[in-house]
Amino acid sequence: MANASQVSKQDIEDTFDVPFRSCVKEGKVASIMCSYNQVNGIPTCADPKLLRKTIRGGWGLNGYIVSDCDSVGVFYESQHYKSTPEEAAAAAINAGLDLDCGPFLAQHTENAVHTGILKEAAIDANLANTVAVQMRLGMFDGEPSAQPYGHLGPRDVCSPAHQELALEAARQGIVLLKNHGPALPLSPRRHRTVAVIGPNSDVTVTMIGNYAGVACGYTSPLQGIAKYSKTIHQKGCRNVACTDDKLFAGAVDAARQADATVLVMGLDQSIEAEFRDRTGLLLPGFQQELVSEVSKASRGPVILVLMSGGPVDVTFANNDARVGGIVWAGYPGQAGGAAIADILFGAHNPGGKLPMTWYPQEYLNNLPMTTMDMRANLAKGYPGRTYRFYKGPLVYPFGHGLSYTKFITTIFEAPKTLAIPIDGRHTSNSTSISNKAVRVTHAKCSKLSIQIHMDVKNVGPKDGSHTLLVFSKPPVGVWAPHKQLVAFQKVHVPARSQQRVAINIHVCKYLSVVDRAGVRRIPIGEHSLHIGDAKHSLSLQASVLGVIKS
Repeated sequence: MANASQVSKQDIEDTFDVPFRSCVKEGKVASIMCSYNQVNGIPTCADPKLLRKTIRGGWGLNGYIVSDCDSVGVFYESQHYKSTPEEAAAAAINAGLDLDCGPFLAQHTENAVHTGILKEAAIDANLANTVAVQMRLGMFDGEPSAQPYGHLGPRDVCSPAHQELALEAARQGIVLLKNHGPALPLSPRRHRTVAVIGPNSDVTVTMIGNYAGVACGYTSPLQGIAKYSKTIHQKGCRNVACTDDKLFAGAVDAARQADATVLVMGLDQSIEAEFRDRTGLLLPGFQQELVSEVSKASRGPVILVLMSGGPVDVTFANNDARVGGIVWAGYPGQAGGAAIADILFGAHNPGGKLPMTWYPQEYLNNLPMTTMDMRANLAKGYPGRTYRFYKGPLVYPFGHGLSYTKFITTIFEAPKTLAIPIDGRHTSNSTSISNKAVRVTHAKCSKLSIQIHMDVKNVGPKDGSHTLLVFSKPPVGVWAPHKQLVAFQKVHVPARSQQRVAINIHVCKYLSVVDRAGVRRIPIGEHSLHIGDAKHSLSLQASVLGVIKS
């Protein structure tokens, strides 16, 4: 397993490095964490090419690199990467690891210096990276009260403005997946009694997911719905594992009595968490049967609300006409129940979009979890990963999300052609223009961008926010993805009105693709841009600058 993650240069540059590089170069983060695993046979916390050359050198990290907790101990004790603990400590420090989350370096670094395999100067250099960040934080500026953040406490975290922010973040993050009828929004006047059913119907801690601080207070889904209508509450399952149907009868009876039924189902950290990987994409245990039985019995509309960190194959509910609405809440935080209720009853118009592709359960049959290839290999039956490369059946696509109103997007103005200026010194270099693609490092990229002006019209009855997702489909080629997200922008549009939005796309960053050698290039030719139903063709052409004749 230690050598299981084999990743091509193409996929590292094209996919895996992208978010980290963005965080360092554009987000100016103060810290990067290396992980437990090995990539191409080298632990990430002992890889000088990754830590020292790429992150600190190439991307210019101004801060420190920290290990995931006990990563150094893991690569020595479990992966047997080095033969002595001193060699492991030296490997991590020399690679560019500045701070060990765990005891390993504290226990073995001094001996590594004494045995001559680690120089004290290497420790000093790495220590300086950590201390510099502490200095920027004011940690050496005297008493804590004198430090810039030393006076902050719980009252600052739990201020009314911050609690309102938690509620608004939850509202904006909720995604409306299905609204047949439409079944939503519910009406407090027509739906005076609501059956609230499911193992996640009255949860609190579940809503904050993993790696969270202490909540200021909770509003569960049951409590949120109770502010709009009278509720009849039945869990239906003791917990999300839902190992039997013993509580089904009470849930079915509640649905028969109510004007509407809300099933709050899904997962929690007993199913998905650190050290606990999911083994399937279906709802656990008897949850699917509970949804189906309750839907048959309900005399009013049935709404399925899902809590989960990742996708769930709910094809059965999407295809069931008795399930009128499906809402994905993720793990919505302390105010999640209030946000869910605001969406269900129309006090807030949903505008969230899915941040990942939702695959069907059978996707796992052809996807070894240790295979990191992004691109599909149909000869081997390998389906590929993510919306960029996967072409198989879907439950819901990346970027999916409905609204209670209707938006129409049209392109008002956009360039049809763009010249890619190339430094004349590179025109004779065969790697500059290869297979009708310009090497990014040979193009004049600094100000190379296009601007698209979009009109977003809300033709429906409700004010709402709409997120414009701009996808690019590059010219056909072996390197290129099917499409890739190149820009996005959220715009709030009142009912029966229109907004004009300008979207900028940096050509070298977002219209480029990566070849098999890991070289980023700009394909020359027709790029198709898709924004909702609107399409636009952009022709990129190479233009040689500064040619010097000998």
